[in-house]
Amino acid sequence: MKKSIIIIFLCIAGVSLSHAQANLPSAPKANPTKEEKELLDLSKSKWEWMADKKTDTLNGLFDENCVFVHMGGSWGKTQELNTIKGGFIWYKKAVVYGASVNIFGNTAILLNDIDLEAVVGGNDVTHAFMVTEVYLKENGKWKMGSLTFSTLLRPVKMNGNK
Repeated sequence: MKKSIIIIFLCIAGVSLSHAQANLPSAPKANPTKEEKELLDLSKSKWEWMADKKTDTLNGLFDENCVFVHMGGSWGKTQELNTIKGGFIWYKKAVVYGASVNIFGNTAILLNDIDLEAVVGGNDVTHAFMVTEVYLKENGKWKMGSLTFSTLLRPVKMNGNK
């Protein structure tokens, strides 16, 4: 009898914990909420704005205290916009294989599993990244607070390279 109660308790605890897991890019949520969809769409647009070097649009998206973490260093909003505008990094194409969002009050954390084709210092490069985006909701509008590129060990998938 005690064994049955313990097994039932463990099953209930396991089900509860499985629902408390974060949304991850490898397992996209079937029915995102309106706010989650808004953020996923904003992130997708951000990749297009970066590719098109739309620094005026990005200026409105990036919070004044936004931080950017790259393979070669980290810096703030002004340097990121100057880096994009000056072509020091040209985010030519981001292929997103999975994206997820977790919202905590007025803070959202987005994860993107991507292959990024870029020109860095005049050199064409392609890398697999997990990109973490942090957004803060101010006056009903989402602003980016951080963008971090973490190198993935998986091979690049884009252009048939598997």
